[in-house]
Amino acid sequence: MDGLSERQYAARVGLSRGAIQKAKDAGRLVLHADGSIDAEASDKRRAETTDPSKSRAAPKAPAAPKAKLKPVPEAAVSAVSDTLREQGMPAPAPSGGMTYLQAKTANETMKAQERRIRLQKLKGELVDKARAETLIFRLAREERDAWVTWPARVAALMASELAAALGEGITVEAAVMQKVLEAHVRAQLDSLADIRSGLG
Repeated sequence: MDGLSERQYAARVGLSRGAIQKAKDAGRLVLHADGSIDAEASDKRRAETTDPSKSRAAPKAPAAPKAKLKPVPEAAVSAVSDTLREQGMPAPAPSGGMTYLQAKTANETMKAQERRIRLQKLKGELVDKARAETLIFRLAREERDAWVTWPARVAALMASELAAALGEGITVEAAVMQKVLEAHVRAQLDSLADIRSGLG
């Protein structure tokens, strides 16, 4: 075989085998004596005899879709910078962007921190902040309520002990003692109310 088969020539010029057979039947291809296609001569004849307005352009390769890169939010960049600084590593400038290695390092550091926190929670070393604040508030309220009712419980006993200690003829009224104690207890509770827990 001196030339190309229909299938080989079709692959070479980017047409279907049926289109090559039509061109062969129409006499637009140059054939060798054995019936194979003379590629060079056939290309030349096809170019001369084909109407350019009716020819199909060579199929274009589909354009690869352009990957749309989403801009990284400033909050994410600053979080990465903070994480790198906490670990004693150089952080990128706020407007200078960051390298892939810096972002990867910060990501791995944050993963390690999350795992450490999860492990500490499982071991019972960490408690939920809201739960701790609720518990502290409840305990403080119970303590305050106990102190508010304390003067009424002990005023009569303290009045009699004080009268006995001061000697005969001196009496201390329980109601007066209760009022004095309540005033001092409330003043103390008011001063303690200004103390805030260190959980904030």
